[in-house]
Amino acid sequence: MFPLRDHNPSHRTAFVTWALIAANLGVFAATYPWDGEFGAAWQRLALYPGAVTHGQLLGGLVSHMFLHAGVAHLLGNMLFLWIFGDNLEEALGHFGFALLYLAAGLAAAFAQIAADPSSLVPMVGASGAIAGVMGGYLLLFPRARVDVLFVFVVFFKVLPIPAWLVLGVWFALQLWSGAVADVAGGGVAYWAHAGGFATGLALTLPAWLRRGGAGFWARSGGHPEHAANRYPTRIPLVPRRRR
Repeated sequence: MFPLRDHNPSHRTAFVTWALIAANLGVFAATYPWDGEFGAAWQRLALYPGAVTHGQLLGGLVSHMFLHAGVAHLLGNMLFLWIFGDNLEEALGHFGFALLYLAAGLAAAFAQIAADPSSLVPMVGASGAIAGVMGGYLLLFPRARVDVLFVFVVFFKVLPIPAWLVLGVWFALQLWSGAVADVAGGGVAYWAHAGGFATGLALTLPAWLRRGGAGFWARSGGHPEHAANRYPTRIPLVPRRRR
């Protein structure tokens, strides 16, 4: 289950969202070990929970958000940021959105440190900060439609799904996977994702309350403020030519 786009247009240029995407792409190009060996700079910029708990390599609390462990890791994160970032930036303003992104990334880091404070496994990626964007999006646009690609073996289909279902299921999977990973081990920072998501939701709460809280949902029905984008939902059939 992989989101492709939402039906929620924004009417302002998302300068911060695009700047963050550009920064992540630039840092990846500059630091990724194209020769197969991670350099000293990459190792220094990653987040090491065990080092932070001893007051060392504290810069990794921020710099880890701009590192990625591979092309798929990077592109997946940037896709999520592109889908959900512009609408939340329009709702919160450029400065408010930037603060939420940074705060969610820091909260994600501390959540992972709390889960495994002695770990020396490096943590990298913008996932925690982007999870905060997803949490805020869920609160303001719960019924925005998100086109999701479902893949099952060789079968695939794109379906429009309400944001509350897409993001709610994603958050539940992070909690469940985090509990399982504590027992079985794993290489994904699930608690960072969960911590970032919860922080983004909490930081968006004032904006939601200013709009009327539950009354805002009642007026909007949880749908986006602007008319939804209309994308083709079916692949057109091409008739066979007779010879």
